[in-house]
Amino acid sequence: MKGRQRIEAALGHVFRRGELLDQALTHRSFAAAHNERLEFLGDAVLNCCIAAWLYRHHGDLSEGELSRHRATLVCQRALVAVATRLTLGDCLRLGEGELKSGGATRPSILADALEALIGAVFLDADFATAVQVVERLWQPQLAAFDPRRSVKDAKTVLQEVLQGRRLPLPIYTLLATEGAAHAQRFTVQCHIEPLDIRVTGQGSSRRLAEQAAAQAAMEHLA
Repeated sequence: MKGRQRIEAALGHVFRRGELLDQALTHRSFAAAHNERLEFLGDAVLNCCIAAWLYRHHGDLSEGELSRHRATLVCQRALVAVATRLTLGDCLRLGEGELKSGGATRPSILADALEALIGAVFLDADFATAVQVVERLWQPQLAAFDPRRSVKDAKTVLQEVLQGRRLPLPIYTLLATEGAAHAQRFTVQCHIEPLDIRVTGQGSSRRLAEQAAAQAAMEHLA
């Protein structure tokens, strides 16, 4: 009970439907009514909340810059940082095997549970409440956010996002090389098979073409 009250205090939201909070804190190793569906919903809600914050507060950023900054703010590392501040692992309901193997501190389990909590808030209340909760939890990152600070390149961000979702890395394929040797133009395809995403990018080198393709792929991700 104390753990639940502490989580609610940290969220700034008291659940009317306590079973949603229980489900959000339940790993699949513990019970059939686990948090994976809530995690799916929470992932989408979180991305929308952070995208909306960036859109409202940084009107000078391009679509590509917005996508890269959003990916950085919602990557697994960022989620784990928030979950750690909440000491969320202490409240998780894990099966005996997961407990013994350190599941309460495993980054993927913490990140998934945090997303499930956000999904549970959305269902228990509404989107506006979810926005308030996300901005409350992400306040340190948002307060320190500086768009002028260099961000990771698109390939690195895409890789981190896919790893955070436990998806395989994208496959980059050189499709064409055109132009004279001193002014070549490369076309590269980025393929993310599980998501059926297949996009292309162009650049004056293969590396730049891969970056362009990765950026295009990022813009297809929710």
